[in-house]
Amino acid sequence: MTILTRLEMDDVRKRLATVPAWQIAEASIQRAFLFRDFVDAFAFMSSVALTAERMEHHPEWRNVYNRVDITLSTHEVGGLSEKDFTLAAAIDDLFVARSRDTNV
Repeated sequence: MTILTRLEMDDVRKRLATVPAWQIAEASIQRAFLFRDFVDAFAFMSSVALTAERMEHHPEWRNVYNRVDITLSTHEVGGLSEKDFTLAAAIDDLFVARSRDTNV
């Protein structure tokens, strides 16, 4: 079992440089994703869901038509942990792959 620790703000800033499209929002990081239509957005969400389940770290998200807003935080530590940045990077990779496949 991995023990999670809350990242200090200096560490958060360093890790944020590895996922530059994400923004700090209180004790979380957030990003909006835009797609061609609802079907592409939902397909992306499905890919993220499978990845998040494998990582045992689940996002908070909202979908309206072609937009998906994702918020990541680690509730067990009351803020951000390494898991959030690992999942953010995986989500970014999924977005790039989806964009390439659908020419978004």
